[in-house]
Parts: sequence; C-alpha cells; structure tokens
Amino acid sequence: MDDDVVLSAPLFATMEREETSRLLESMTQIELARGEVLFRENERGDRLYVIAEGKIKLGRRSNDGRENLLSILGPSEMFGELSLFDPGPRTATASAVSDAVVYELGHQQLVSWIELHPGVATHLLHALARRLRRTNETLADLVFSDVPGRVAKALLDLSDRFGETTDEGMRVAHDLTQEELAQLVGASRETVNKALADFAARGWVRREGRAVVLLDLDRLERRAR
Repeated sequence: MDDDVVLSAPLFATMEREETSRLLESMTQIELARGEVLFRENERGDRLYVIAEGKIKLGRRSNDGRENLLSILGPSEMFGELSLFDPGPRTATASAVSDAVVYELGHQQLVSWIELHPGVATHLLHALARRLRRTNETLADLVFSDVPGRVAKALLDLSDRFGETTDEGMRVAHDLTQEELAQLVGASRETVNKALADFAARGWVRREGRAVVLLDLDRLERRAR
C-alpha cells in the first residue's frame, strides 16, 4: 500500500512528513470486502475515515426501501468528518463498492491533533465545503437536468477521479452495478440503461461490465450541460 495516497488527504495537509507518519500510525486500518457495511445511517458517529484502497459508497434509504447514492469515494478521499464537527447520528450508510482499505481516526484523536495543528481544521472545512458544493450541484441537476444529461455528468465525474487514459479514450472502472449507477444518477435502472445504450449507439461510450470507456469526451461534456 502506498502511504502517499493516504497522506494526500486534507486531514494531513500542513503537517510535516514525520508528523503525518505518526498520525497515520495512530489510526486503525480496516479492510472491507465488496458489499460490506462500515457504518449505517442513524448510527452514532464519532470516527473519520480516509480511503487507502478501493471505493466506498455513501447512500441513504427511504422508508419504502428505495436507496439513493450520495457519492462514490476513492483513494485519498475522506468521509465521516461531519460527525466530528457536529456529533450525532450518521446521515448516510457507508459500504464498500469494491474490496477496500480505510484508516479510522477517533474524535478525541482528531481534536488533539487539531489543537497541535490548527491549520488542519481549515483544510477539513474546505473538504466539507467541497462536499456541500457537490451536493448543491446534484440537487440542481435533479431539478434542471434530464436523465441523459445526469448520466453524462456522472460518467465525467467518475472519470475525473477513477479514469485511466487509454489509446481509445478514458476507461473508467467504476465498479458499480447497473442498479447502483442508477441510484447515483437518481433515476430508474431502465432509464439509465436507455441513456447509456443511446450514448453507445452514437459512439460516445463503450460499456465493459462494471467499467465504461469514454470515447468522445467533448460530446459527453456538451450533453452534461
């Protein structure tokens, strides 16, 4: 495992290498298998997590059993920090999209480090602000964008974080099932599959199981607007 992936998280910003290594050593490493739940919505939360390997999904479930994915997170990204600034029930369920490794930091440990390194709090607030900005954009998309536009935007967002450039285009190993991708977009699986089939027919994408190759980024970007 590459420690630099973990140490690039906002939690470690402003610290010297020796200090970040000490903090990392004080954190608990947790290995998760695909589908395994790390914590559930409404559980008491007092832990922050940094992803070292794999992908984690954050989702909420309605009373009738429907699920909405709030976000898909990957290496060096954090989650769970909201409960540290505002202790209370978890607002989402976190589970592994693929086999994953995360590092856990408790509330008191974090408070002690912030007291020693006040600048860390600023970077954590920046991370929360980015999360809030992304949430606001998602809400606006649900109101103003049609499903194909939201699918295009979701693919581009996933490519920014998980994409790998190939000779054909940008290959995105998102590891999501068809149902999970639909939950991320906020639409039915049938509607999302129809949009993807249309994109494939136009030569914009090629589907490969739980991955997709983006063949025409320009067209997708225009469709996402």
